[in-house]
Parts: sequence; C-alpha cells; structure tokens
Amino acid sequence: MFVRKECNSAQASSIPLKSPPMPTRHHDPIVAIATAQGRGAVGIVRVSGHSIGALVQALCARALRPREASYLPFRDARGQAIDQGLALYFPGPHSYTGEDVLELQAHGGPVVLQLLLARCLEAGASVDPATGRACLPGLRVAQPGEFTERAFLNDKIDLAQAEAIADLIDASTEAAARSASRSLSGAFSAEIHSLRDALIHLRTLVEATLDFPEEEIDFLRQADARGQLSTLQRTLDCVMQRARQGALLREGIRVVIAGQPNAGKSSLLNALAGAELAIVTPVAGTTRDKVEQTIQIEGVPLHVIDTAGLRSSADAVERMGIARAWDEIAAADAVLFLHDLSRAGAAQYMADDAAIEHALAQKLSPAVAVIDVWNKTDCALAAPAPPAAGAARPSVRLSARTGEGLDGLRCILLEVAGWQSAPEGICIARARHVEALQAVSAHLHEASEQLQAQDPALDLLAEELRLALNALNAITGAFGADELLGAIFSRFCIGK
Repeated sequence: MFVRKECNSAQASSIPLKSPPMPTRHHDPIVAIATAQGRGAVGIVRVSGHSIGALVQALCARALRPREASYLPFRDARGQAIDQGLALYFPGPHSYTGEDVLELQAHGGPVVLQLLLARCLEAGASVDPATGRACLPGLRVAQPGEFTERAFLNDKIDLAQAEAIADLIDASTEAAARSASRSLSGAFSAEIHSLRDALIHLRTLVEATLDFPEEEIDFLRQADARGQLSTLQRTLDCVMQRARQGALLREGIRVVIAGQPNAGKSSLLNALAGAELAIVTPVAGTTRDKVEQTIQIEGVPLHVIDTAGLRSSADAVERMGIARAWDEIAAADAVLFLHDLSRAGAAQYMADDAAIEHALAQKLSPAVAVIDVWNKTDCALAAPAPPAAGAARPSVRLSARTGEGLDGLRCILLEVAGWQSAPEGICIARARHVEALQAVSAHLHEASEQLQAQDPALDLLAEELRLALNALNAITGAFGADELLGAIFSRFCIGK
C-alpha cells in the first residue's frame, strides 16, 4: 500500500534523489591552472572532460596508465619541450570530477603554466590523426569552482561537502580546518541524511493516511507519529546546536573596541593580538582610522577592530575617523566599551562616558553584546570599578599593559560568541545551513501543533512536513536552484 504512494510522491520517495540535469555548458571539457598564482616549486594544470584520450596522446606523445605518475616532457605543437614534469591520468568515474581528468605537474613559474594552459587549448582543437576530428572539441578555460561543481553534479560529493572544500582552503584556524575536513568526509551530510530519512518516513505515514481515509486502521496512532516527530525534533535540535558551533568556527564574530581617547583601546588590541599592531602614545586622538586583526580563542576566530576615540573634535581628519568608528560599531557583533579606571573619578570623563553609553543604546541593536572593560588596573589598583549603565551586561577589570585580566576577557568573548563545545566532533557549517535548519525546526513545530490538535488537518500537516523536507534538502543540494549553485561555486578559485 505504501509503495504506490511513494512512487506517486517523488519528494517523499525512498528512491534516491538525483541531482538536477546538467546544463549544456557542464558537458564542455574544461582546463585551468589549479595552483595559486605566483611562483612556486610545483604548478598544476588540470583538464576534465569525457574521452580525453586523444588529448592525452597529443600532449604526452603516448598513452598514460591510469592513476600512475609518468615523468615526461610537455611539448608544444612543434615538438619543443615546454617543461618536464609528471602527468597523471584518472579515467572517470574514478576521479575528482567523475569525468576523465588529466593533471600536468610542472615547475611552478607563471609563464610555464600559462604556456601549458595555452598548449592544452591548442592541442584540444588540433586534429586527431586516428579519427580526423578535433582531439577534444569545445575545450575551454574553467570558471571558478567548476571542477568542484562537476564533482557535485556527477554525485561524487554533495553540496555541503563541496562547500567544505572551500572552507578547508579558507580556514583561518586549526580548529576550523579540522572541522572542515570532517564535513568534507561526509560527517555533517550523514547527520542531514539521517534527519531526511526519518522525515521521509513520517511523510509517508501521513500521506498514506490521506490517500486511504476509508481504512479503519489509524496509521498515525499505530506508528506513533507523535513520538516519531518528537524524536525528530530532539535530533534536529542537537544537529542545529552543533551547526551553530560549526558556523562560529567558520565565520567568527566581529568585535569592535570603542571608548574615549586614551582609554587604552590600541593597547588592548595589541595585547589580544600578541603583537604591536597599533601605535600607542599618550597623545589623545592618535588612532585616526580602524586597525583590524583576526585572533583566535580556542580555535574560534575573532575579528578585532580598534577604532578612533569617541569625542567631539574640531580636527576634520579626526572627525572622519570618529565617523568610521561609529560605522564599525554599528556593524559589530560585540562591542568592548573601554573605560579608564585612572580617570574614573573625574566628572567630565564620567559625563563623556555617559554620552557614549547613550549613543550606543541609540545605535546598537539589542542583539549586539556590549562588554564593559575597565582598563588600567595597574594605574588604579585601589579604585573600585564604577557601576556600568547596563548593570546586567558582562564586565571585566584588566590591564592591557600588564596582561592582567585578559584571560577573563577571552572567556567572556567566547561566552558572548555562543561557543559551547570543544572543537572535537564539530563539523564546519555555514550561515545558510543554520538558517535552513531553523526553517526545518519552524515547519516541524507547526506540524507538531497540527498533530496534537483534536481534529488534525492532515493536509496541512503533510504540507509542513514537505516544506521541512525541502529546507533540509537545500543543505546537501538534493534539490537546488541554479542560482544557489552558481552563487556557491563562483566563490571558488579557478582550477578548483
């Protein structure tokens, strides 16, 4: 009975979902330099396409054994050697893209690699003596990310794994790199597929009940649909919590240091970064423009920005710096509001601090964390910290000069960022993954409301489950719009 329903509902089917048909351009053979620009010991030119044997013969003057490195000269059309290096041939589907792949590993000079790229394009258009046709007609230079896009379209990896490749390349911390590697191995995708299978099973029960209302058996009660949905929601909550941690490892948070001139903002940036990045002098208004540095705390990247001191100024250049400081504050995820303990008793200083406090309240969203940092404990050891305007928000006393109290600030920053887990076991994730999981959670909540009603509207219940499944599928790309795929893969480097 259920089999007929599954065959009629593709999205609820237990039949493996296929990627959308490939556009015509994805059938073109492609070539690109697959290593970074500039000089290096080794550079790689990569070709991918179907039936590239004739091109291999034209470039290498002989056939290559699959997955075996061959040391040979790479020659131009006149037979002169461009370079000598290693050639590797990976017949599809056992290759990175799922197509035939040829890699030419030469010396990493930019001129050599450009010559090899031009030779590949020339050889692809040359006539194969055996067939009288072009060796590899239509061979063109690859677009950014096109090799990985083909790996996705040829079912070598899913979309989350494809994104993990870019995240591994871009990782700014060791923890982020290890988490990206876990996602690339399929750990995050396995969690999504497990949720998807449970959701499909629940949809099958609901839609079978819709299709066979005359049956006396209450399929939903008999199969404990409420229990299944509750279990699904609990599992989703766990996955979503880990995804938020993975997104934090990838994105980090933007932390802006703000306060009056000479409160020690530049000294605090230098202390957190462990390097003399910003100029520190006793002269008020030394910092005129932002100074930014990415640091890491327990593997979580924090993008820390030092800004100009906030005050009224007649200096045009300083006023521009102050305007930029407010722009940075408005875009912050967290603000370190720096107070000077050595001036805490001065009436004018306290009035100016209160004015900044009022401006922060006007300009910042309630979601932006403000941390009160009472600096210069080394200059005012006996002075108690004045109460902050926001008494409930985090506060710390420290000395940017001696480093006392910095560990406490680091702990507060991790807490504000939402970091809860050690890096072990966390998979890298993106903001779009978290948003998709939140959408799934919202649809499952609506489904639960319907299921708990005295007279549940099963058609609305089925629709909420369908929408939840669509949101889940968007993570791995089981169903994906061309616009989404284009946006993701266009951020890759050429040759990847």
